[in-house]
Amino acid sequence: MMVHLREVTRDNLREILHLKVAPEQERFVASNAISIAQAYFYRDQAWFRGIYDGDAPVGFLMLDDEPAKPRYTLWRFMIDYRHQRQGFGSQALELLFGHVKTRPGAKEIYTSCVEAPNGPGPFYEGLGFIYTGELDEGERVMRRPL
Repeated sequence: MMVHLREVTRDNLREILHLKVAPEQERFVASNAISIAQAYFYRDQAWFRGIYDGDAPVGFLMLDDEPAKPRYTLWRFMIDYRHQRQGFGSQALELLFGHVKTRPGAKEIYTSCVEAPNGPGPFYEGLGFIYTGELDEGERVMRRPL
């Protein structure tokens, strides 16, 4: 397994758009098409990458990168349903943590998630995120020191 993050370009856009979570997970994360569209309207703060195992796309992530605050938030994260539970997600997030550590004033990273059975909260907790007690648009906010 050789997990790395790759810029999304016109050459690999289609393969990133074809990645999907399982139907029961769709309520937890926006599609990659919506995420990429939002990224283009928030170019000053959205940093997004495809997650690859060698040459095979397995997921997508997007960072809300605001060094002026400084605040860094995992905005979107998904692993294709065919590639879940194989370690790709945790490896990709470790790569993201490494990237965020290079950003000005980075001391922690945030995310938020829907609290629901089979939701992503326990996965994030396993990577060191803790709940802050805050809510953001109905989602529970989590923070992880870097």
